[in-house]
Amino acid sequence: MAAILNIVLVEPEIPQNTGNIARTCAATGARLHLVEPLGFRIDDRQLKRAGLDYWHLLDITYYKDLSDFFDRNTGPFYYFTTKGQHVYSDVSYPEGSYLVFGKETAGLPEELLVQNPDRCVRLPMIGEARSLNLSNTVAVAAFETLRQWGFPELQNSGQLTKYHWGE
Repeated sequence: MAAILNIVLVEPEIPQNTGNIARTCAATGARLHLVEPLGFRIDDRQLKRAGLDYWHLLDITYYKDLSDFFDRNTGPFYYFTTKGQHVYSDVSYPEGSYLVFGKETAGLPEELLVQNPDRCVRLPMIGEARSLNLSNTVAVAAFETLRQWGFPELQNSGQLTKYHWGE
């Protein structure tokens, strides 16, 4: 059985970010978990446009709130936050990991972070930068996890359309 990567968005606000993340999940086989309230309707045109031809590849689950999410999932959970004390690439992510991301304007609730200090991770950046774009952060985190797992079931080479690679 393939390793399952879980991407969790807690109260995402920007449809284009969620659409881009959905496309990343579809292309990597990751499961997408959306924790309400959402800052948009799931049928939002901008959301669909960002991942238009990938929606049929998505495994997506919705939750009414964070309590509902934790009641239905057992982890392990890794919380991506600018407030984290650990670098994301220094962590070993076991199969079945849940990478949890907060909303664009406020991140994850600090009550959650302070209860899980060893599972709070960050992407390094200069001190003057507030944060990276959410969809970029998810992509970096997802591919680091998949790299650690040896990119299970993903194609590791591509083909040219007009030419052939010399062998």
